[in-house]
Amino acid sequence: MEKCAWCRDGGLNESYHDTEWGVPLFDDRKQFEFLMLEVMQCGLSWTLMLKKREIFRAAFDGFDYEKVARYTEEDVERILNTPNMIRSERKVRAVIHNAQKFIEVRREFGSFSSFIWSFTKGKVFFYPRHATEWVSHNALSDTVASELVKRGFKYLGSITVYSHMQAAGLILDHDPSCFRFSYIREHFPVEVIEGAL
Repeated sequence: MEKCAWCRDGGLNESYHDTEWGVPLFDDRKQFEFLMLEVMQCGLSWTLMLKKREIFRAAFDGFDYEKVARYTEEDVERILNTPNMIRSERKVRAVIHNAQKFIEVRREFGSFSSFIWSFTKGKVFFYPRHATEWVSHNALSDTVASELVKRGFKYLGSITVYSHMQAAGLILDHDPSCFRFSYIREHFPVEVIEGAL
């Protein structure tokens, strides 16, 4: 079975690729989890995030944004003292702050998923040039990141947002030979964006 080259480790990355990465996501709790994993990842490896994912889930109440938004100073201390946690107070506080902003977006748009998918009009964007040219951000992620920053979100610049849009399936960056590429094209509305990166 053909797969994206980056995932072939026989472990966490491959399992994540095969079951989650790049599949269009419409559940807000998962959107929040994916976004906050990106926040925690800043400056670190994605493999480390996958290794620590269960620690994060336990520390942040399963990424229940309603609960996280109400966290107090005691919760900040609890999280920072969690064994094997990434002990970045700024990131922990950013997750709590972002939960509050996430709820504000939900109030305005009905769901965070409705908000973020509005940028692609509900379609998965496939950029053929990505198959031959490596991209860390593009005009779409620039636009979404700018809007998130305007709304007060933290640690969500264009590169981080691009990574989230890949993971949450708004951008189809599976290799065209990958079995997941075919699955997504068969099951979701895909718009081919020629020329642009």
